[in-house]
Amino acid sequence: MAEVTLSIGGRPHRVACRDGEEPRVRALGQMLEARWAGAAKVSGGSAERAFLFVALMLADDLDEAERRPPVGSAVSEDALSRIADRLESLASALEQTPSTP
Repeated sequence: MAEVTLSIGGRPHRVACRDGEEPRVRALGQMLEARWAGAAKVSGGSAERAFLFVALMLADDLDEAERRPPVGSAVSEDALSRIADRLESLASALEQTPSTP
């Protein structure tokens, strides 16, 4: 088991992780540190509240990312209209096809 020391808000935090995951844990710690200054300003000096605000900022980023369509997946209004027209045409054709017993 590996151990990484993260510096967040000027304080060291020792974190255990699996061997080989140290770079990823350090990168995640840097994400926390990057948001720390803004969170510390509104926390009233409480490290616990600052961590809460950092967590809320990250949760907001995650929520936004999950709601955003993947890059390159956007479909134009024109394409959507053509798809809808084609689906309606197929539905009409299926409704007019006599069923076989």
